[in-house]
Amino acid sequence: MTCNPLAQQLVEKASAAGAVVATAESCTGGLVAGAITDVAGSSAVLDCGLVTYSNAAKQKLLGVPNELLTQFGAVSREVAEAMVQGLLQQSAAQIGVAITGIAGPDGGTEAKPVGLVWFAWGQKNQAVQVACERFEGDRAAVRAEAVDYALNRLLDSVNTVK
Repeated sequence: MTCNPLAQQLVEKASAAGAVVATAESCTGGLVAGAITDVAGSSAVLDCGLVTYSNAAKQKLLGVPNELLTQFGAVSREVAEAMVQGLLQQSAAQIGVAITGIAGPDGGTEAKPVGLVWFAWGQKNQAVQVACERFEGDRAAVRAEAVDYALNRLLDSVNTVK
């Protein structure tokens, strides 16, 4: 099996920094955590990977307020930020990433088209960062791009661990 090179770098750098990471995933369905666990030695750096596909799971496992889901929808800046904040509070990780989006082929709207993915990432007890990307292609392509983007954000966070 060939490991994702970004995941390989993440495991190496997180291990060297003594950092522990976690993921909260919706549209990627655990693919980020899966990419990390494909790498030998990942058990030293991955605390957990939560697949919170439903709104109920986002609320129960990550503490995302129902008001945010109702007002902004699951695919939103506000929900991505709440997801990573809940992840960092609930896990033993110092660094986390959250992903929520519309992978397709259905489910898109004019305001939230297929390929729209929100990310939030950062370190425990620090301000988190949030970004939105629009990926092209079919469901597999959108999810693959989202995985690489998330791994890059985790790498960015590991590089700033003190």
